[in-house]
Amino acid sequence: MTSVLYDAPGPRARRRNVLLSVLFAVLLAALLWWVWRALDDKGQLKWALWQPFTTADAWNTYLLPGLWGTLKAAALSVVIALPLGAVLGIARLSDHRWVRVPVGAVVEFFRSIPVLLLMLFANELYAQSSNIASEDRPLYAVVTGLVLYNASVLAEVVRAGVLALPKGQTEAAYAIGLRKGQTMTSILLPQSVTVMLPAIVSQLVVIVKDTALGGVMISYAELLSARSTLAANYANVIQSFVVVAVIFIILNFTLTSFASWLEGRLRRGKKTTGAVLSPNDATIAGTAATGAGGGVA
Repeated sequence: MTSVLYDAPGPRARRRNVLLSVLFAVLLAALLWWVWRALDDKGQLKWALWQPFTTADAWNTYLLPGLWGTLKAAALSVVIALPLGAVLGIARLSDHRWVRVPVGAVVEFFRSIPVLLLMLFANELYAQSSNIASEDRPLYAVVTGLVLYNASVLAEVVRAGVLALPKGQTEAAYAIGLRKGQTMTSILLPQSVTVMLPAIVSQLVVIVKDTALGGVMISYAELLSARSTLAANYANVIQSFVVVAVIFIILNFTLTSFASWLEGRLRRGKKTTGAVLSPNDATIAGTAATGAGGGVA
Protein backbone atom coordinates (compact mmCIF):
# COMPACT_ATOMS: atom_id res chain seq x y z
CA MET A 1 0.00 0.00 0.00
CA THR A 2 1.46 3.34 -1.06
CA SER A 3 0.89 6.76 0.49
CA VAL A 4 1.44 10.18 -1.03
CA LEU A 5 4.28 10.73 1.44
CA TYR A 6 5.98 7.33 1.55
CA ASP A 7 5.90 3.76 0.33
CA ALA A 8 4.60 1.07 2.65
CA PRO A 9 7.50 -0.89 4.19
CA GLY A 10 8.24 -4.33 2.82
CA PRO A 11 8.99 -7.50 4.80
CA ARG A 12 12.64 -6.58 5.47
CA ALA A 13 11.75 -3.06 6.52
CA ARG A 14 9.02 -4.34 8.86
CA ARG A 15 11.45 -6.79 10.49
CA ARG A 16 13.98 -3.99 10.90
CA ASN A 17 11.36 -1.71 12.45
CA VAL A 18 10.32 -4.42 14.90
CA LEU A 19 13.94 -5.05 15.84
CA LEU A 20 14.59 -1.35 16.40
CA SER A 21 11.40 -1.04 18.47
CA VAL A 22 12.41 -3.94 20.69
CA LEU A 23 15.92 -2.55 21.07
CA PHE A 24 14.56 0.87 22.02
CA ALA A 25 12.19 -0.70 24.58
CA VAL A 26 15.06 -2.65 26.15
CA LEU A 27 17.26 0.44 26.34
CA LEU A 28 14.43 2.48 27.84
CA ALA A 29 13.74 -0.20 30.44
CA ALA A 30 17.46 -0.33 31.29
CA LEU A 31 17.55 3.46 31.68
CA LEU A 32 14.50 3.47 33.95
CA TRP A 33 15.98 0.64 36.03
CA TRP A 34 19.27 2.56 36.38
CA VAL A 35 17.43 5.73 37.45
CA TRP A 36 15.38 3.72 39.94
CA ARG A 37 18.48 2.10 41.44
CA ALA A 38 20.33 5.42 41.64
CA LEU A 39 17.43 7.08 43.46
CA ASP A 40 17.02 4.10 45.76
CA ASP A 41 20.74 4.07 46.63
CA LYS A 42 20.54 7.76 47.55
CA GLY A 43 17.44 7.24 49.66
CA GLN A 44 15.27 9.37 47.37
CA LEU A 45 12.46 6.82 47.23
CA LYS A 46 11.70 6.90 50.95
CA TRP A 47 8.06 7.51 51.71
CA ALA A 48 8.95 10.31 54.13
CA LEU A 49 10.08 12.47 51.19
CA TRP A 50 6.86 11.92 49.25
CA GLN A 51 4.49 12.00 52.21
CA PRO A 52 4.18 15.86 52.35
CA PHE A 53 2.37 15.83 49.02
CA THR A 54 -0.42 13.78 50.57
CA THR A 55 -1.16 16.51 53.12
CA ALA A 56 -3.30 19.62 52.65
CA ASP A 57 -0.59 21.84 54.14
CA ALA A 58 1.84 21.43 51.24
CA TRP A 59 -0.87 22.07 48.67
CA ASN A 60 -2.69 24.93 50.38
CA THR A 61 0.48 26.72 51.49
CA TYR A 62 2.75 26.24 48.46
CA LEU A 63 1.50 24.40 45.38
CA LEU A 64 -2.02 25.75 44.92
CA PRO A 65 -1.03 29.43 45.38
CA GLY A 66 1.86 28.84 42.96
CA LEU A 67 -0.49 27.15 40.48
CA TRP A 68 -2.86 30.10 40.76
CA GLY A 69 0.02 32.48 39.97
CA THR A 70 0.95 30.44 36.90
CA LEU A 71 -2.62 30.28 35.62
CA LYS A 72 -3.25 33.96 36.29
CA ALA A 73 -0.16 35.14 34.40
CA ALA A 74 -0.80 32.69 31.55
CA ALA A 75 -4.49 33.61 31.25
CA LEU A 76 -3.80 37.36 31.17
CA SER A 77 -1.06 36.86 28.59
CA VAL A 78 -3.29 34.70 26.37
CA VAL A 79 -6.23 37.12 26.56
CA ILE A 80 -4.00 40.02 25.46
CA ALA A 81 -1.60 38.22 23.10
CA LEU A 82 -4.21 36.42 20.97
CA PRO A 83 -6.13 39.48 19.71
CA LEU A 84 -2.95 41.55 19.52
CA GLY A 85 -1.24 38.87 17.47
CA ALA A 86 -4.25 38.64 15.15
CA VAL A 87 -4.24 42.39 14.59
CA LEU A 88 -0.49 42.45 13.92
CA GLY A 89 -0.75 39.47 11.58
CA ILE A 90 -3.55 41.08 9.57
CA ALA A 91 -1.63 44.37 9.49
CA ARG A 92 1.35 42.57 7.97
CA LEU A 93 -0.92 41.56 5.09
CA SER A 94 -2.01 45.15 4.42
CA ASP A 95 -1.72 46.57 0.92
CA HIS A 96 -0.49 49.83 2.45
CA ARG A 97 3.27 49.94 2.81
CA TRP A 98 3.09 52.50 5.61
CA VAL A 99 1.16 49.93 7.67
CA ARG A 100 2.89 46.73 6.58
CA VAL A 101 6.53 47.82 7.00
CA PRO A 102 6.38 49.33 10.55
CA VAL A 103 4.29 46.43 11.84
CA GLY A 104 6.71 43.96 10.28
CA ALA A 105 9.63 45.71 11.99
CA VAL A 106 7.85 45.56 15.37
CA VAL A 107 7.02 41.87 14.95
CA GLU A 108 10.55 40.91 13.91
CA PHE A 109 12.07 42.98 16.71
CA PHE A 110 10.11 41.41 19.56
CA ARG A 111 10.27 37.96 18.00
CA SER A 112 14.07 38.14 18.05
CA ILE A 113 14.45 39.07 21.73
CA PRO A 114 14.43 36.32 24.40
CA VAL A 115 11.27 36.46 26.47
CA LEU A 116 13.32 36.48 29.68
CA LEU A 117 15.08 39.66 28.58
CA LEU A 118 11.71 41.26 27.88
CA MET A 119 10.54 40.37 31.38
CA LEU A 120 13.67 41.80 32.98
CA PHE A 121 13.44 44.99 30.94
CA ALA A 122 9.72 45.42 31.73
CA ASN A 123 10.35 44.86 35.44
CA GLU A 124 13.07 47.52 35.49
CA LEU A 125 10.96 49.88 33.40
CA TYR A 126 8.02 49.59 35.77
CA ALA A 127 10.31 50.06 38.78
CA GLN A 128 11.86 53.24 37.36
CA SER A 129 8.94 54.93 35.62
CA SER A 130 5.64 53.79 37.14
CA ASN A 131 3.74 53.79 40.40
CA ILE A 132 2.97 50.06 40.32
CA ALA A 133 3.30 48.53 43.78
CA SER A 134 6.38 46.38 44.28
CA GLU A 135 4.28 43.30 45.08
CA ASP A 136 2.36 43.65 41.78
CA ARG A 137 5.35 44.55 39.62
CA PRO A 138 6.51 40.96 38.92
CA LEU A 139 3.08 40.03 37.53
CA TYR A 140 3.05 43.07 35.25
CA ALA A 141 6.57 42.30 34.06
CA VAL A 142 5.84 38.63 33.35
CA VAL A 143 2.64 39.42 31.45
CA THR A 144 4.34 42.21 29.48
CA GLY A 145 7.22 39.98 28.41
CA LEU A 146 4.94 37.10 27.47
CA VAL A 147 2.55 39.35 25.53
CA LEU A 148 5.24 41.14 23.52
CA TYR A 149 7.02 37.95 22.52
CA ASN A 150 4.05 35.67 21.93
CA ALA A 151 1.93 38.30 20.15
CA SER A 152 4.73 38.72 17.62
CA VAL A 153 4.96 34.94 17.14
CA LEU A 154 1.19 34.62 16.83
CA ALA A 155 1.22 37.42 14.24
CA GLU A 156 3.41 35.23 12.05
CA VAL A 157 1.10 32.28 12.67
CA VAL A 158 -1.91 34.31 11.54
CA ARG A 159 -0.09 35.65 8.49
CA ALA A 160 1.10 32.19 7.47
CA GLY A 161 -2.35 30.69 8.06
CA VAL A 162 -4.04 33.21 5.80
CA LEU A 163 -1.38 32.90 3.09
CA ALA A 164 -1.73 29.10 3.20
CA LEU A 165 -5.27 29.31 1.80
CA PRO A 166 -5.71 28.90 -1.95
CA LYS A 167 -5.68 32.18 -3.86
CA GLY A 168 -8.98 31.19 -5.39
CA GLN A 169 -10.68 32.03 -2.09
CA THR A 170 -9.64 35.67 -2.34
CA GLU A 171 -10.33 35.88 -6.07
CA ALA A 172 -13.82 34.44 -5.61
CA ALA A 173 -14.56 36.91 -2.83
CA TYR A 174 -13.45 39.83 -5.00
CA ALA A 175 -15.51 38.45 -7.88
CA ILE A 176 -18.73 38.76 -5.88
CA GLY A 177 -17.88 42.32 -4.84
CA LEU A 178 -16.42 41.93 -1.37
CA ARG A 179 -13.83 44.45 -0.21
CA LYS A 180 -10.52 43.30 1.28
CA GLY A 181 -11.66 43.87 4.86
CA GLN A 182 -14.83 41.88 4.25
CA THR A 183 -12.85 39.14 2.52
CA MET A 184 -10.46 38.91 5.46
CA THR A 185 -13.09 38.80 8.21
CA SER A 186 -15.77 36.77 6.41
CA ILE A 187 -13.78 34.40 4.19
CA LEU A 188 -10.09 34.06 4.98
CA LEU A 189 -9.86 34.22 8.78
CA PRO A 190 -12.72 31.77 9.49
CA GLN A 191 -11.21 29.22 7.08
CA SER A 192 -7.65 29.65 8.31
CA VAL A 193 -8.56 28.98 11.96
CA THR A 194 -8.26 25.22 11.56
CA VAL A 195 -4.93 25.67 9.77
CA MET A 196 -3.58 27.91 12.51
CA LEU A 197 -5.02 26.07 15.51
CA PRO A 198 -2.17 23.55 16.10
CA ALA A 199 0.45 26.32 15.99
CA ILE A 200 -1.64 28.56 18.23
CA VAL A 201 -2.06 25.79 20.80
CA SER A 202 1.68 25.11 20.75
CA GLN A 203 2.27 28.78 21.50
CA LEU A 204 -0.26 28.72 24.34
CA VAL A 205 1.63 25.80 25.87
CA VAL A 206 4.81 27.89 25.58
CA ILE A 207 3.09 30.72 27.45
CA VAL A 208 2.12 28.43 30.32
CA LYS A 209 5.66 27.07 30.63
CA ASP A 210 7.39 30.44 30.24
CA THR A 211 5.65 31.83 33.32
CA ALA A 212 8.32 29.89 35.23
CA LEU A 213 10.96 32.33 33.95
CA GLY A 214 9.36 35.07 36.00
CA GLY A 215 9.66 33.00 39.15
CA VAL A 216 13.34 32.30 38.53
CA MET A 217 14.51 35.82 37.68
CA ILE A 218 12.10 38.42 39.08
CA SER A 219 10.59 36.57 42.06
CA TYR A 220 7.13 36.14 40.64
CA ALA A 221 5.09 33.78 42.83
CA GLU A 222 4.32 30.99 40.36
CA LEU A 223 4.40 27.20 40.54
CA LEU A 224 8.13 26.66 40.12
CA SER A 225 9.09 29.30 42.68
CA ALA A 226 6.54 27.81 45.10
CA ARG A 227 8.23 24.44 44.56
CA SER A 228 11.55 25.95 45.62
CA THR A 229 10.08 27.16 48.91
CA LEU A 230 8.36 23.82 49.50
CA ALA A 231 11.58 21.89 48.84
CA ALA A 232 13.50 24.10 51.24
CA ASN A 233 11.02 23.35 54.01
CA TYR A 234 10.61 19.62 53.42
CA ALA A 235 14.08 18.80 51.99
CA ASN A 236 12.58 16.93 49.01
CA VAL A 237 14.04 18.63 45.94
CA ILE A 238 13.69 15.77 43.46
CA GLN A 239 10.24 14.84 44.67
CA SER A 240 8.99 18.41 44.36
CA PHE A 241 10.38 18.65 40.82
CA VAL A 242 8.54 15.46 39.90
CA VAL A 243 5.23 16.68 41.31
CA VAL A 244 5.50 20.09 39.62
CA ALA A 245 6.43 18.42 36.32
CA VAL A 246 3.33 16.23 36.56
CA ILE A 247 1.18 19.33 37.20
CA PHE A 248 2.61 21.06 34.13
CA ILE A 249 2.03 17.92 32.05
CA ILE A 250 -1.61 17.75 33.17
CA LEU A 251 -2.14 21.45 32.40
CA ASN A 252 -0.64 21.27 28.93
CA PHE A 253 -2.27 17.92 28.11
CA THR A 254 -5.65 19.38 29.05
CA LEU A 255 -5.00 22.39 26.83
CA THR A 256 -3.92 20.31 23.83
CA SER A 257 -6.79 17.86 24.31
CA PHE A 258 -9.31 20.71 24.29
CA ALA A 259 -7.66 22.14 21.18
CA SER A 260 -7.83 18.76 19.43
CA TRP A 261 -11.51 18.49 20.28
CA LEU A 262 -12.13 22.04 19.04
CA GLU A 263 -10.21 21.43 15.81
CA GLY A 264 -12.20 18.27 15.12
CA ARG A 265 -15.45 20.10 15.79
CA LEU A 266 -14.46 22.92 13.43
CA ARG A 267 -13.49 20.48 10.70
CA ARG A 268 -16.74 18.54 11.08
CA GLY A 269 -18.67 21.80 10.90
CA LYS A 270 -17.15 22.54 7.50
CA LYS A 271 -18.16 19.21 6.00
CA THR A 272 -21.27 18.89 3.91
CA THR A 273 -24.42 17.39 5.35
CA GLY A 274 -24.25 14.50 2.89
CA ALA A 275 -27.79 15.18 1.61
CA VAL A 276 -28.43 14.14 -1.98
CA LEU A 277 -29.92 16.89 -4.15
CA SER A 278 -32.66 16.14 -6.58
CA PRO A 279 -32.17 17.25 -10.21
CA ASN A 280 -34.44 20.26 -9.61
CA ASP A 281 -32.50 21.28 -6.47
CA ALA A 282 -29.18 20.95 -8.28
CA THR A 283 -30.44 23.10 -11.15
CA ILE A 284 -31.69 25.79 -8.77
CA ALA A 285 -28.38 25.76 -6.84
CA GLY A 286 -26.34 26.02 -10.05
CA THR A 287 -28.49 28.88 -11.33
CA ALA A 288 -28.13 30.76 -8.03
CA ALA A 289 -24.36 30.31 -8.01
CA THR A 290 -24.11 31.54 -11.62
CA GLY A 291 -26.27 34.54 -10.88
CA ALA A 292 -24.11 35.46 -7.89
CA GLY A 293 -21.03 35.60 -10.10
CA GLY A 294 -19.29 32.52 -8.61
CA GLY A 295 -18.95 31.07 -5.15
CA VAL A 296 -16.28 30.57 -2.59
CA ALA A 297 -14.74 27.11 -2.66
